[in-house]
Amino acid sequence: MKAIATDVLVVGGGAGGIAAAIQASRHGVKTILATEFSWLGGMLTSAGVAAPDGNELAPWHTGLWGAYLKELQRRQSSLDNGWVSLFTYNPHYGAAIFAHWVTQIPNLTWIKNCHPLSVTKHNNRITGVRFDNLFVEAKITIDATELGDLLALADIPYRWGWESFAEFHEPSLEANLDLSTLVKKYPVQAPTWVFILQDYGDRRNKTVKPLSSYKADRFQGAWDNYGEAKFLNYGKLNHHLYMVNWPIAGNDYGINLDRLIASEASKKEWLAEAYEHSYNFATYIQSNLGKRYGLANNMFPQQTNSLLPNLDTAFALHPYYRESRRLIGNTTVIEGDILPVNNGCVAPLPLNEMGEVDSIAIGNYANDHHYPDFDFKLVTKSIRWGGRWTGTPFTIPYNAIVPEAVDGLLVSEKNISVSHIANGSTRLQPVVMNIGQAAGMAAALCIEYNCQPRELAVKKVQEALLTDKFAPSGIIPLFNLMPNHPQWLYWQRYYLEHPEAYPIDGNCPGVVSDCPTAITGNYFSGFVRVEGEQSYIISLVEPEERTKEIWQLITIYPEVNRQFLDLRSGQLVRLVGRLNSSGGWLLVEKFLA
Repeated sequence: MKAIATDVLVVGGGAGGIAAAIQASRHGVKTILATEFSWLGGMLTSAGVAAPDGNELAPWHTGLWGAYLKELQRRQSSLDNGWVSLFTYNPHYGAAIFAHWVTQIPNLTWIKNCHPLSVTKHNNRITGVRFDNLFVEAKITIDATELGDLLALADIPYRWGWESFAEFHEPSLEANLDLSTLVKKYPVQAPTWVFILQDYGDRRNKTVKPLSSYKADRFQGAWDNYGEAKFLNYGKLNHHLYMVNWPIAGNDYGINLDRLIASEASKKEWLAEAYEHSYNFATYIQSNLGKRYGLANNMFPQQTNSLLPNLDTAFALHPYYRESRRLIGNTTVIEGDILPVNNGCVAPLPLNEMGEVDSIAIGNYANDHHYPDFDFKLVTKSIRWGGRWTGTPFTIPYNAIVPEAVDGLLVSEKNISVSHIANGSTRLQPVVMNIGQAAGMAAALCIEYNCQPRELAVKKVQEALLTDKFAPSGIIPLFNLMPNHPQWLYWQRYYLEHPEAYPIDGNCPGVVSDCPTAITGNYFSGFVRVEGEQSYIISLVEPEERTKEIWQLITIYPEVNRQFLDLRSGQLVRLVGRLNSSGGWLLVEKFLA
């Protein structure tokens, strides 16, 4: 067996793993990235969810997440396609971006088709990981696997499933008192095997033949409350492609989910069923919406490992896992940590045992749980901002990625120390990228200072993230402060030192942000109608071909949001923006005088 040594080993190339590996190696330490699949990016690419949720507001476009969005915009031009996300793209672009970034870093080695088999330990310290025909010795290892595999292999305490109300007193559990049936049937959220449809129009298209377990009634009424067009446009990409990740009588699959962590044989059994279920949903769609809608060709590479061979290339390389084994860390993110403070628009900043702000990453997704056949009501954590609903921002503490009593290890995926309920907000692609970047920075600093993650001062991690020369990453959410603002770094540092002054509305006092410098939209004019708080409609009068068309006005930019508040019904406005016909909105980049 071949043996190699490195400073940092990242196991798993998903959204958190790729960010961790890039950040650690860019900081100057020798890094190995060992991945199971031939594509990097996980949820963003190889799992097919090329429609990221959360962190969509421009103030949160920092770090590697912000750099990724900029590179997507450069390669694809328009990301305004579907309505489930403000950014949808061909997953090939995402995979190409990550592969390019990795090859540009000389001290980062990417090893593909690696499946972890065992973990070596010395006393209470992780020292390496054994793969097929390879052993990697590492000073710091990062578990970035989709299901928290290293936690199990190293016998590190973890959670799988629900916590009781008595454990964390989470309000969504209190609001749903009788959960016995739900908890028993779905220990974790249901994953989805995503696939890509194509509208072939009048061209010849192959029939999607049902597999052996096909039962049409499983999918009955999937889009009844939305209509056919809105169903398809949910995850619309460019070039007549549609990402299918549909939760209502769709391709979520949650049968006997404990099999995912019971054994390799039971996991493969579940995978085969999940793929068949998703394939049959494609059959149902074609049989009901018409032959023109078929499986897209060569959206994903041919499977090269033994996970589940002979996948159709319209299907993602692996399922979109919403939940995994979850570390029991030095602190646990619970629902109260992601909900807004009383009468506020932001969650409380996390403090460590020394009273320091422990924040290392920003997220803002609302909170969303997937259980087929169950409608689980969660406490609202959304606000109206920029003409639409968005999640209130929260932060991830450093102590949530550090084990309680094991050295040499950090986590950087959905396997952070988080409750089942709060995982519904922390599991999304952008915040996981942010977590991964922070984990990679922490690992590099441990090498630099010759210390263990539990000994590393969080202030060192925060300062290094804020001042990173490649992709500085924000750690304090501020609605009205763009990352390119000249005072951005000052205020980030200020609230780290003065958490008591952090404004509950999330707006930094006295700061006015400029509109974006890189305008990508077109010119429009029309009459505005204010329909309620943060709800604006425009009737376009220019350009002429769009006369009398009605669109919802939205924005992701703080200065435009400020100007929204001054709009009056009947007002004629001129603006620059981008139309999204799937969502029925016009995203405003700038108002013109």
